[in-house]
Amino acid sequence: MTRTNADISDLPLDLDAIAIWLREHGAMGDHQMENPRLLAGGSQNIVLRFGWGGRDCVLRHPPAKPRPNSNKLLTREIRVLSALEGSAVPHPHLLATSTDLSVTGTVFYVMEAVDGFNPTVESPVAVRQEPALRNRMGLELMDALAALSRIDPVAAGLSDFGKLDGFLERQVARWASELDSYGRFEGWDGPAALGDVGSVGKWLTDHCPNAMQPGIIHGDYHIGNGIFGEDGQLRAVVDWEMSTLGDPLVDLGRILISWPDGKSVRPHTMRVDPLEGYPSRSEMVARYAERSGRRLDDLPWFEVLACYKLGLILEGSHARAQAGLADMATGQRLHASAIALLDEARKIIADV
Repeated sequence: MTRTNADISDLPLDLDAIAIWLREHGAMGDHQMENPRLLAGGSQNIVLRFGWGGRDCVLRHPPAKPRPNSNKLLTREIRVLSALEGSAVPHPHLLATSTDLSVTGTVFYVMEAVDGFNPTVESPVAVRQEPALRNRMGLELMDALAALSRIDPVAAGLSDFGKLDGFLERQVARWASELDSYGRFEGWDGPAALGDVGSVGKWLTDHCPNAMQPGIIHGDYHIGNGIFGEDGQLRAVVDWEMSTLGDPLVDLGRILISWPDGKSVRPHTMRVDPLEGYPSRSEMVARYAERSGRRLDDLPWFEVLACYKLGLILEGSHARAQAGLADMATGQRLHASAIALLDEARKIIADV
């Protein structure tokens, strides 16, 4: 929900300094910041929409208490959004970027506002009433993901954006280490409550694909990170802070583990209503294969990896909640999702 102007009065933002910088360095013209209003201001980033010379813009800025890697993450977003310019991947267009910490003490950037809706928040009446529009939305997600997979990272200036050597082989150890790190939270039940996590990790290690076709990974590709028009068009993919280089099939596995078939839900089903009308999983896979030209022989492995990775990430919120550092109801809900995701991983393994 968009907040009113009064809500920005206590933000740790020097909007005057940002406006001066935009006039002097942003190549956006000699204008004033008009009607700034908060779109998000939680622990991840401050997102502020404002007018500038008749143009609607959005500022992304670290939170009041920046995370240790806030500047690094925003710098990575700037790099990947710059690399996507001119590509077939719908994305917000950058208007101005600052890595000069003397302006606000942090990295920030301004992008062109994208009008549309997030279907996990609320869909317009037309989309709720017309299954064909929901079908288009699903297929457009696959078209954008396929377009992303076709970008040459080297040609896009991202050759150093991630470590490709051993990318797939590192995944199990990377996320197992994340799970182990939750031991620092006093009161956490430990990994036993998730079932036999080790068996899932071992299967992933034993069946790791022998080769990959590298590309750019979004890192958290799901329908909630898309902005759509009322005609079902995907206008932009957002939230690129987890992007890196690796195997783009990681993103395909991520979206598939949340994708329902008709009324049949999955452990971490996308929160949209109604579910009917969206393309089936098989239609989504076929569309991606057609548009990307990639072989999908190892797709079950990427789905298992997605369940494993997301399940272990979600358990972190449960561990923090048990230590009194996060909301317990949310922690318990995400713990249930983590269990379901790992159960789904074991089911996929049994069916392979």
